[in-house]
Amino acid sequence: MDLITAVAVQEIKDSRGEPTIEVSLSTNRQTARAAVPAGESAGSHEAVKLPAAAALKIVETIVAPALVGQLAETKIVDDILLRLDGTPNKSKLGGNVAIGVSFAAARLTALEKNLPLWRLISEANNTKPSCPALFMNLINGGVHGNGNFHLPFQEYMLVLATANPRRAYETGVNIFAKLGEMVHAAYGECPLGDEGGYSPPVVTIEEPFQLLEQARANAAETFLAIDAAASEFYRNGRYRLLNKTYTCADLLSLYKDLIKKFPLRSIEDPFFEDATAEFKQLNDDLPEQILIVGDDLTVTNPRRMENFVKNKTVNAVIIKPNQVGTLTETYAAVKLARAAGWKCIVSHRSGDTLDDFIADLAVGLGAYGLKAGSPLPPERKAKYNRLIEIYETEMLG
Repeated sequence: MDLITAVAVQEIKDSRGEPTIEVSLSTNRQTARAAVPAGESAGSHEAVKLPAAAALKIVETIVAPALVGQLAETKIVDDILLRLDGTPNKSKLGGNVAIGVSFAAARLTALEKNLPLWRLISEANNTKPSCPALFMNLINGGVHGNGNFHLPFQEYMLVLATANPRRAYETGVNIFAKLGEMVHAAYGECPLGDEGGYSPPVVTIEEPFQLLEQARANAAETFLAIDAAASEFYRNGRYRLLNKTYTCADLLSLYKDLIKKFPLRSIEDPFFEDATAEFKQLNDDLPEQILIVGDDLTVTNPRRMENFVKNKTVNAVIIKPNQVGTLTETYAAVKLARAAGWKCIVSHRSGDTLDDFIADLAVGLGAYGLKAGSPLPPERKAKYNRLIEIYETEMLG
């Protein structure tokens, strides 16, 4: 392995037009880059995200001097980042700085070892690579739907569970096109949300599910999923949906009713991020094939996840590396989840970039699923294209 000879950073724009950073690390032979996404709906327990201007200065004045002359090895770089920061929530370096550097270091390590990135990730975690199911976001609500709180939940997803990502993607594109025709016929011109899904002005809880069911038309190897993002509509111990107030018990009954009526098999963040008893009750009450998924609850943080594993609070988890700050910590979270039998779903963010790192991450970890948004926006399509490329040209040879 060569030594790191240069660390550089520049400001770029994410898919919402907001400033973010792109980090590059170089040796004498190679250069690797990574662009950093950001979430609009971010849990309060996530790593701190610093403004882009502050992040640039930290990379240039703190991170670069510490890394130049070090081996271009993921674990070495991550250990330096953790030592430089020294806080529980990356408040010194910023989670966005840490993950940008960590991703770039992993890419550089893969280049130095002449390995595909997914293979490097697999070897680092002793996991069997595989292509994930696609959690394709087709209807956007809440803060992801440009503030469209007529849609009760934040993400309504079609899950395509075929092992062939090209076939899954093409099926998703066709269903999304059919959904678009239905939405335009019923509601006229309809805006798209942050992740590229439609954001129609529905008037009932069931309406988005009915739309997706009609568009899906019982397509094989598909089911429905939601990210409720319940913290966004939680106030003072109650949940507010479509001008109606729900208690925790009411909301739990609503989820059970939706599962009975529709092929809803995955519910992410069904309750407020600290309502751990309610998460556990829903997980206990439903069959194990229904995924109760932690995101704002778990924030890809192994220290926070330990009690949830012990108490069987959920049975699946969202993996967003920028929630915790380094790949090393992300790997620890995945190891903990896998040991508990949880399904891991690698995820993008609402403010994303053309960087396709998470496709390699999902394959390398053998993750159950990949959330990458709707099929057409370029920053979302980049992940799907990379997944197809891995499967067809690298895994199949």
